[in-house]
Amino acid sequence: MSEWTIDTTVGELLRREHGREDGARITEGWPDLDLGTAYRIQDALLARKASAGQTVVGVKLGLTSVAKQRRMGVDVPLTGWLTGAMALTPGEPLAVGDFIHPRVEPEIAFVMGARLSGPGVTAEQAMGAVQSVHAGFEVIDSRYRDFDFALPDVVADNASACRFVISGHAVQPRGLDLAEESCRLGVDGDTVDTATGAAVLGHPANALALAANGLAERGLAIEPGWIVLTGGLTDAVPLHPGGTVSVAFDSLGALSLTGTH
Repeated sequence: MSEWTIDTTVGELLRREHGREDGARITEGWPDLDLGTAYRIQDALLARKASAGQTVVGVKLGLTSVAKQRRMGVDVPLTGWLTGAMALTPGEPLAVGDFIHPRVEPEIAFVMGARLSGPGVTAEQAMGAVQSVHAGFEVIDSRYRDFDFALPDVVADNASACRFVISGHAVQPRGLDLAEESCRLGVDGDTVDTATGAAVLGHPANALALAANGLAERGLAIEPGWIVLTGGLTDAVPLHPGGTVSVAFDSLGALSLTGTH
């Protein structure tokens, strides 16, 4: 790319996504790309998808655990958009060949009952706006080679958003101790990791408040009915054709996702 701009970056990221082709960091050619501009790229990417008929259905948080931040070489969480085209129904398989290098991570997901608008939203206020809590998976698929990126790169790439699924089992938030909610992540029947909700910024409500306050800086809010993926509880695991990733929560139930060709 001879000259990186917001428009050319959007075009390149869409080209990689549609062509199932990864590439180098944008920041290699645009070294002074800052976080504010990266979010403008993210919003412009969403606008291009909206013009093609996609509809916003929620937001996602990424890199909310210290372990994932260290692994990816970044030090702050980030937000991205979810659209209806990204949603899978429970039990629907994922055609792995349609993507570059998909990975799956377990999440605590919220369905919002009320509008949540910052700034200054607290975790308690955030939980008061939640209608129901669900077990969830996010499928991430970075458009960067080997998931190698700096923070502005991944923000511009809509936080590696790809697909997601949440359980149809809705749990009321009242009485849940989400910091202590534990999950067991399985790959082909073998447990490969465990975690609790405290892995997400100490409590998933902190992630929800962070998302609302971050969107407020861009003049936006979390709307009723939206889904919020609060961030991976464990590291993401690859999904292969014929493989199955599963998660079992204490209170939120179980969920599985199978890969096909």
